[in-house]
Amino acid sequence: MIKEALFTLIGSGVLAVCELQAQAVTTPMVTLKQPRFNLGVKAGFNSSMFFTDEISINGKELELAQNNYKVGYFAAVFCRFNMKKHHFIQPEFSCNITQGSVSIPSTLANSEILKENALIKKKMTTLDLPILYGYKFIDVHPYGMAFFVGPKVTWVWEKHCSTEFTGFHQQEIKEEQYPFQYSGVVGLAVNVSNIFFDFRYEVGLHNTIRSITYNTDLTEAPHNEGKIKLEQRKNILSFSVGVIF
Repeated sequence: MIKEALFTLIGSGVLAVCELQAQAVTTPMVTLKQPRFNLGVKAGFNSSMFFTDEISINGKELELAQNNYKVGYFAAVFCRFNMKKHHFIQPEFSCNITQGSVSIPSTLANSEILKENALIKKKMTTLDLPILYGYKFIDVHPYGMAFFVGPKVTWVWEKHCSTEFTGFHQQEIKEEQYPFQYSGVVGLAVNVSNIFFDFRYEVGLHNTIRSITYNTDLTEAPHNEGKIKLEQRKNILSFSVGVIF
């Protein structure tokens, strides 16, 4: 009697488990209730190019300046505040290493003001604070896709930044950047469960170079009398992988 009851109980349990598994397989993906906020971390690579709007020496603009991409990297933490109807606000804090260069050939026109083919190499370390508005146009567990856009404030960590000038007559050229810089961000995020992939584009909203100076005592005349003017804006593509909790 007890043995029959035990077999009956075990058999009922097995049937119940099989029924639940069948329901899990046939149940369609549904939108789950979102928590009020999420925390996340991410890391990735960026490809930076500094748009050169103007580069001139003593009022003579250099021709055929070529902006070159270089790869950098970054890491970030963020907090996502979920709102109604798939909307969210996402402030982030990140540390970025960006690199880029500008090459200028010594053409016939440039040869009067350049010593040889010139190159400007830049490496920057920045602390960034973007505040993004996002909309999840796909939000069915475990998949999601969201569009986001927003402003970004950057603080330049001058101690960990460097710029090298080669090919110029001017000696010991130094660049001074604005410590705070502003840009716009637009991007797309795709997630599978709590793993996500982030693609974004950042464009600078203003010139980032405050001034360019050089050592006039070490520069031969008449090249020690001209003023170097450089105007640049940020242009960055980035890809990252992260986890959202």
